[in-house]
Amino acid sequence: MSGTIRVLIADDHTVVRKGIRTLLLTEPGLEVVGEAVDGVEAAALYRALLPDVLLLDLQMPRRGGLEVITELKNDYSDVHILVLTSSSDEEAVVTAVQNGALGYLMKDSTPEELVEAIHAVHHGRPFMQPSIAFKMMQALKRPSASLEEPLTDRENDILRHVAHGLSNQEIADLLTISERTVRTHISHILDKLSLENRTQAALYALRHGLTSLDEP
Repeated sequence: MSGTIRVLIADDHTVVRKGIRTLLLTEPGLEVVGEAVDGVEAAALYRALLPDVLLLDLQMPRRGGLEVITELKNDYSDVHILVLTSSSDEEAVVTAVQNGALGYLMKDSTPEELVEAIHAVHHGRPFMQPSIAFKMMQALKRPSASLEEPLTDRENDILRHVAHGLSNQEIADLLTISERTVRTHISHILDKLSLENRTQAALYALRHGLTSLDEP
């Protein structure tokens, strides 16, 4: 079906995999294309199926989720990974995001949160539960080097929109510029702030008071 989001589930617990599959089967526009029981199979199935979203547990046999994120991100720059795990350990959160995960969700999340997160990550938008975002922000409170080159007004505007989950095209429409120009600005922002991805950029904006979750 055109427009369907193809999801690969990677979790070593059969009950979890089957429960997620059953849930996603009830959601229009979502399709489960495969299930992996460990990290090795997760990486192999991703390469074979090239799903739109990889729903990934961190604690799995043979190869952990963090290793899978690093491996796939190195080979597929546009991989869209949503971590779904029982670990809220600060180090795990930070490492997963730094290595390239776009979303981080706990297994006690609601079905609505999971579906929302899948859609967000599919569109390249960072997604985190407030408690996880707080842990990430706490970790980022370590002193950082001052910028050699400050962000321009336009880059600050774009960074605020990124923090609110807008896609490149949505930002382009809002600012009446091309999507390519937005991509270029975001690349410059990440370079200037020494960040790896949009999720880190969004958390940076919140931490430094450039925007807040309460703003429309």
